This record gives sequence, C-alpha cells and structure tokens, in this order.
Amino acid sequence: MPAVTRTTCAGRPAWLLRTARNAMLLSVADGGGLVLDHWGGDGGGLGDGLGGDSYLPHTPWNRPSQAHFLDGVPLAYSTYGDRVYKEPGLVVAREDGTSVSRLTWREDRIEDDVLTLVFEDAGLVVEHRFAVLADHGIVVRDVRVCNQGPSPLRVERVASAVLGLPPARYDSWTLHGRWGDEYQLTRRELAAGKVVIDSRRGFTSHEANPWFALTRAGEDGPVWFGALAWSGNWSIVFETERNDALHVVAGINPFDSAWHLEPGEDFRTPSLACGYTENGLDEAARVLHRYQRDHVLPARHRHTPPPVHYNTWLATAFDVEVEHQIALATQAAELGVELFVVDDGWFGARNDDHAGLGDWTVDPAKFPRGLDQLVDEVHRLGMRFGIWLEPEMVNPDSDLFRAHPDWVLHLPDREPTMSRNQLVLNFAREDVREGVLSRLRALLTDHRIDFVKWDHNRPYTEVGWPQAPHERRREVWVRHVRGVYEVIGRLRAEFPDLMIETCAGGGGRVDLGILGLTDMAQVSDNTDPGDRLRMQHGFSRAYAPRAMVGWVADTPEPTTGRITPLDFRFHVAMQGVLGISGDILRWSEDDRKQARELITEYKRLRPTIQDGDQHWLVVPSDNEPCAVQYVSRDCRVAVVFVYQVRGVAGEGPRRIRLRGLDADRLYRRDSDGVVTTGAALMAVGLSSAFPPPPPPGHTEDWRSRVELWQAVEETR
Repeated sequence: MPAVTRTTCAGRPAWLLRTARNAMLLSVADGGGLVLDHWGGDGGGLGDGLGGDSYLPHTPWNRPSQAHFLDGVPLAYSTYGDRVYKEPGLVVAREDGTSVSRLTWREDRIEDDVLTLVFEDAGLVVEHRFAVLADHGIVVRDVRVCNQGPSPLRVERVASAVLGLPPARYDSWTLHGRWGDEYQLTRRELAAGKVVIDSRRGFTSHEANPWFALTRAGEDGPVWFGALAWSGNWSIVFETERNDALHVVAGINPFDSAWHLEPGEDFRTPSLACGYTENGLDEAARVLHRYQRDHVLPARHRHTPPPVHYNTWLATAFDVEVEHQIALATQAAELGVELFVVDDGWFGARNDDHAGLGDWTVDPAKFPRGLDQLVDEVHRLGMRFGIWLEPEMVNPDSDLFRAHPDWVLHLPDREPTMSRNQLVLNFAREDVREGVLSRLRALLTDHRIDFVKWDHNRPYTEVGWPQAPHERRREVWVRHVRGVYEVIGRLRAEFPDLMIETCAGGGGRVDLGILGLTDMAQVSDNTDPGDRLRMQHGFSRAYAPRAMVGWVADTPEPTTGRITPLDFRFHVAMQGVLGISGDILRWSEDDRKQARELITEYKRLRPTIQDGDQHWLVVPSDNEPCAVQYVSRDCRVAVVFVYQVRGVAGEGPRRIRLRGLDADRLYRRDSDGVVTTGAALMAVGLSSAFPPPPPPGHTEDWRSRVELWQAVEETR
C-alpha cells in the first residue's frame, strides 16, 4: 500500500499516511480547519472503511450555538482566526493591523511519499508538508508561509507542527537540567491548562531540549513523540482541553520574534520529526535512533565509525605548548587513540578566557615552528588531527572586535552583558558570515585538519541588529541560527572529509537541526561517570548513541571530586563515542595498560554500540544496579554493560533480562564460552552480581563489566 493515499472521513476530504508502525489520518473540517482524526496504530480500517463514522470525539459544547467550534477536537494545525480558543500555531498580521486569518483548503499534492496540503486566505498561502518515512515509522512535518498578496505580512508565530490527541489522561516526558546536569528525563502528569517547555537563550539550552514523548497517565505502552530540528529559541506547548483532549504546538519560539514577508516572499519552518509506537519509551528511542542514523547525521560519515579521540583540555587547559602536545599525542597513539584534538588555547592571545576569541591564527609563541609541526607529528603517529573553535563568539580583547565592534549582537543604547568574557557575533549579517568563513577556510586550507570541535559558551543578551531595516530587526533570532547553519554547511561542502563535533558548554546545543550538520555531540562538561549514566540515559531517549560523546577523565573527577575506578569510567564513556581527556602522561603504567586493553575492546564492540539497537535494561539510580544493551541489526551480536553504582551493603543481586535477541538462536559469551539460547537470555537473563573485589582497599562501589554475546551457527 502506498505511504500516502487520498480518502474520505465522515464525508470530508481526508488523507491517510501509513508507516510500518503507525498511521495518521488527516481531514479538512467544515470551515477549513485541518483535523488530526487519528494518530496511532494502524488497524487497516481507517478512512472509508469506517462507513462514514468519524474518529473525532464528541465534545460537549458550552452552548448549542457553538456546535461548529473546534475546541476539544484533535487538530493537525491551529490558526488564529479558526473557530477555536486553543494555542495557535499560526499568527499573521496584515498591514491594516488585523491578525485574524480564515484559511480554506485549496489543493493537495502527493509526490514521493510527501503530502503537501495548501490553504489560503486573501493572499496568505500556507503549505503543510508531511514527509512519510514508512520504513522508519516517522512523519517529518514543516510549514511554508507565502505572501501572494499585494501588501506586506508579518508572521508573528508559525509552528512547525500541531498535534492533537483524543481525550485521555496523559503524561509528558521531557528533558531538563542545567550546566553539568543536562538531559534529566522528567515525567509530568498533564492536567487542565498549559505546560510550556522552551528556550529563550538563543540556542537549544542546557535547561531543556526540544524533544518530547507522551504516554497515557501511568502507562508505558503507546507513546507519541517528536523532536524539533532547530538550534535557536524553541517552544513546545502542551494544552489539556476541557474534555481532556491534548493539543501540542511545537516550533520556533515566538518570543521577541517576527518575520516580515514582502509580496512574493516566503518562510519555511524547521521540521518536526514525529512518530508513534505501541511499545514504550525505549522503543520510541530506538525509532528515533534509526531515523537519525539513516537520515539526519551527515551522509559523508554516516557509515564510518566515529574515532576514539583524545582531547587536551583537562590536561592543559589554556597552557598549550608544542612539545608537551607532542608528548601527549605520542602517549595517546600508544593507547590506541585514533584522533588527537587540541582544545582551547592554541590561537591569538589566548592564555585565559579574557582574550583572543575571533582571532583564529596560530600563536607563534606556543608554536614557534607553526601548527604543522604538531599536525604532521600527529599524522605520523597514525592519528587524525582535530582542533577547538568557537566561531560564533568574540572577546572584546581581540583583533576581530577592535576591527569590527559592530559585528556583535547589540543594542546601541544598552551596555553589553559579558558572559565568560565574550560576546556573540551576529551571524544574521552576511559580512559577519563571510568574515568568519574566510578565517576558518584559511585555517583549514593551510593545515591538514581532520576534525573541529565547534563550541558555544554563552547565552544571548542584548539581541539587537540595529543595521537592519526596522521591519526586519526581530528576524535576528532566526536569521542568526540560519547563518550558523549556512557557515557550517559551506565548510562541510568545501572540506567534505572534515568531521565536526557540536559542543555548547557541554550539552547546551543538541537537536536534530545541528545534528544534520555535525557528526557527534558533547553531553556535558561533567565527566563524573555516576552523573553521566543518568545524563546518557536521558540523552539517548532522544538522540542516537553514535552521536553521543563520552569522556574518560582523571580521578578525582574534575567536576565533582569523586573517585571512581578507571574501568568504570571507560565503561560509561563506551556507551557512545569514546573520548579521553585528562593528563595521560601522569597515568601509571598499570592504568595505561588497562586503558590500551579497554580501547581495544571498545573498537571490537563499536559497530554494535554505534549502529545497533539500544535497550536500557535497568535505568540508572543512585545506588542500585544499572544495565544497558546493544543489539546488532541482524540480532547476531549483543553487548551488555552492567554497572553497580555506589553499592549498599546487604542488597542482593538482580536478574537482568536481555531484549531484542533471536529466541531460537544460540549465543556464546565471549569471556568464558558459555552457550545459551536467546530465549533463555530474554526470560532468565544475567545476574547483576560481581565477583568479590580483590584486596586491598576495594569496595563494592563503582563496579562495572561488559559482556559480548555472539550468535553461533547452530540453532535449537
């Protein structure tokens, strides 16, 4: 059956979108509203098969005269001007000051599993796009607003998507936190009224993330979920109506933002990837992971495993010196590292965070023979070479700012607010984009740089663009983000083999927008493995393990001061893309030997970890066992990490049941040759117990192990 078909629903024009996992049924209500008649499981009888019955809930009216109002009806979009009082997805102001639009359906277009529905009102044309990825169970939505009238329009709000669910009690699942404590999975019971999660900081933020999941209250069965591809201000509104129908509006945050449309101009929103599964949050995460691996992450490196990397920050901070860097690189290569990354401090007058940002030229005092002395040595050692950049920022104490003080986001009558002694360059301006691009292009052309860590260390304040025409000034929030995307995209086109990591003070900028341009993402500046277990669990509800960077740092941990074993730190960092920092020159020979063995082990497990399906068998907690499993796409290989976090005396071992295996196949454990069936591993499972710790001085705290199970040729 095709992914998109025309049909009818209760006599109204309708469209059925089908994937391997679910279906959406859309229709046009009397008067032009776009209705989401159904979003969920596909029983095979949607549309005409209902014999004219409607999926719409029978909503009690406030009074009979409001019979044609759409309150309480699940909508696929809401416009200010509809017969409805719920959160609007679209608000457009006209030249006469009015902002009421009454859209009517004009036409549909179906091409290559993409449905476009076109609505109009007196020169305002709105196109809703639904791209169906049938094999992945994902529908990607966006909206295009066009001005085909004779006068300018001002788009004051345009959401990427509106999603309506029928009356029930719902829980929302979202990701919240702060610097050093990002990606905490948060459940909230939705009651009457609105719940808003958003960012107004200019970028995705540490405090919240533009991903959500919805379940029926208290259940972990059916899940509706979505992830927004936008790295600027964003907003997701959950509104529970009087009949318990749920109305969700997701897109660019309308805070302080508007878009001017001259006749003939248009505006397209970022996309929202949305899906449904019957099998809980863990399965919803795997659906998103597969979608990202196959359709979001940059195609150039999509099928190449991200390298094991070493980053110099925790070993040197700003104290960069070429001979010391070469010594670190030599040791990193001996450990089996594949990529050596020089972090902050290599450029300009950069001896601390007060100066140098924007001056992307090599400091001759730190590299008297030029950067290539280090670059060439890293390549000779068999590793790739990477470097740290923060291209969107500038220190006032820099040659760039002294030459172009007007290049920053600013207001002429306001004192700028410093954060980390830096200001934000205005990427809405073409001259800023071209100036930054020329400096980065020169750096990448003059040196064989294989990898860039692209950082971003402050929120935005005094967000002004005084050089722009008055009617365009509130476009700066959106144009800045688009400008960042443009610069990264042009760099990738000019240097196609370049790999890029997104970092924003740790995990402050991760979303489907930036992941479409970068290969991996930092989760947090906090490297404490106990804290990272919780953060990585939350991160992986929304984002694929192959994009998740983990760091093995020194102990005591730089952020928390906690002491943890080296193998525990490695096993936590091995859940995604393995990175190492810290002063490896000070590690003991025993630690180096263990690190070499663990890196070798990780490389063997890496294909399954980065390209397989992830299952959280036991979620992290403060003092109990935790386990996560990865299964290859063909179900022949399983990798299981088991952790004991801050063990408590007297607690007995738990059974950890595996998932996603072939029940009829035999599997052999790599460590001891034990053979058992997939059915037994899923029904009985493994023990969380660890052998007694070797003396002296060891405790049951912070224990971990990794098990590799591989299918054998025989079956039961």
